Amino acid sequence: MNYTIKETVEALKSGKVTSVQLVQQSIDTFENDKKSDKPLNAFLEIYSDVLELAKSCDEKIAEAKNNGSLDMLFAEKPLLGIPFANKDNISVKGKKLTCSSKILEGYVAPYNATVVNRLVEAGAIPLGRCNQDEFAMGSSTEYSVYGPTRNPINRDYVSGGSSGGSTACVSGNQALFGLGTETGGSVRLPASYCGVYGLKTTYGVLSRWGVVAYGSSLDQVGIIGHTPQDIAVPLSVMSGADMYDDTSVDLPNVDLLKNLTEYNDFSSLKIAVPKQFLETKGLDKDVEKVFNQTKEWFVKKGAKIDVVDLPILDASIASYYVIALSEAASNLSRFDGIRYGNRIDNSKGYDQLYIDTRSNGFGPEVKRRIIIGNYVLSEQFSGDTYKKGMSVRARIQREVAELFKSYDLILCPTCPTPAFKLGQKVDDPLSMYLSDLFTTFVNLARIPSISVPAGFTSCNGKEAGIIESDKNCFEGSGDTPMPIGIQFVGPMFSEAKILQIAQSWENEHKGCGCPVRG
Repeated sequence: MNYTIKETVEALKSGKVTSVQLVQQSIDTFENDKKSDKPLNAFLEIYSDVLELAKSCDEKIAEAKNNGSLDMLFAEKPLLGIPFANKDNISVKGKKLTCSSKILEGYVAPYNATVVNRLVEAGAIPLGRCNQDEFAMGSSTEYSVYGPTRNPINRDYVSGGSSGGSTACVSGNQALFGLGTETGGSVRLPASYCGVYGLKTTYGVLSRWGVVAYGSSLDQVGIIGHTPQDIAVPLSVMSGADMYDDTSVDLPNVDLLKNLTEYNDFSSLKIAVPKQFLETKGLDKDVEKVFNQTKEWFVKKGAKIDVVDLPILDASIASYYVIALSEAASNLSRFDGIRYGNRIDNSKGYDQLYIDTRSNGFGPEVKRRIIIGNYVLSEQFSGDTYKKGMSVRARIQREVAELFKSYDLILCPTCPTPAFKLGQKVDDPLSMYLSDLFTTFVNLARIPSISVPAGFTSCNGKEAGIIESDKNCFEGSGDTPMPIGIQFVGPMFSEAKILQIAQSWENEHKGCGCPVRG
């Protein structure tokens, strides 16, 4: 499964590989991994009909070969026969949808999410549902009723969250690409921790229809891949206005995504580095070193980099949590034991039914966020805290938009630290929340950002940065170097441009020596 999507399509066309073989390899990898003493726990299940769907794809390819219409077939269905991983909060018709929560145990999705539908129409195969933090609330995929997902680079470490399952599937070569969701960094953060690419799109570019809501004004589907090209092709298929989602919009320059090329105009590229992120007290030294190396690469390519002052960014994480938790409290009120999922009914009236069902069904982190959200929305605070959070958000949008009148790109680390060990922060919610320190402003400003694998932490006396084919560094679970991601952030609807820049990075760095890339 070390092919890129482009290479896989060519292999399918030539007959070098079949869709059945691709799917079977994923199944075998999944089944073998379950026997490990430290299973990845990325896939929760592989869907029962995937081999049947793959066989149908192979039959279409064979028929097109016989009648000379193979290129036409792949023009209409550019992802034909390609399996993908799907987060457990994105609906796939007839399949379980639990958001990794006990309260939705046994729930089956009655329809496809729009993003899934568009991928299926393009020939892609939903391979299975992936683990996540419960209701997408977390930064490590440890808040799951199914247990934590481990990091493929070192299984003693977290994969990041909340889309840790989808990301670990891609990083661990169990799927060619994956779908996750973002509210405050839940695609980019695990991408950084697992050494792959993760894109958060402009708000509205990908429909939210069929995606279980956390914070509706912030939520967005994201894509994880081994290369920017592996993100660009699914994005070109999934993007666009959707009659079921009034917030959805068309993406300009979508044709540039179908055959993504590298960026060649670095001499005219102006990059802003927010001073606020450089002065963060919790910034890890290895992250800082890799970030400086990334800046040097841009300068060598001819780009101009300025340190800019955006004081409003200091308020981004506070604003984000006020808004996100308030919206979460509202959105999750529907899970009451009446309409969805599990019900605990002791025949003591509806009030007790609600209390028992929600107390038993939600995990501690979800309860914490609901309580905080309801507190913020309570009568004595709703006129102050929530409105203030919205006011700060509006100002962040304005000031970031103003900055992009003078700059093409914002460059910053994806996370203040590399991946941490399992259990290290699970009982320290404030420390966990600060993992989103560099990502939330993107969601508040509703702009696109991609996390690129930029290097690794130090190892065996070697400085942080690109690992030059030294597999010995990755043996065992001791001083294993962990991936470090850097964000390329662009203005609204600049997905094609930031993916092209990321592709230039990929062409020169090839995953920065990540061992799972093969």
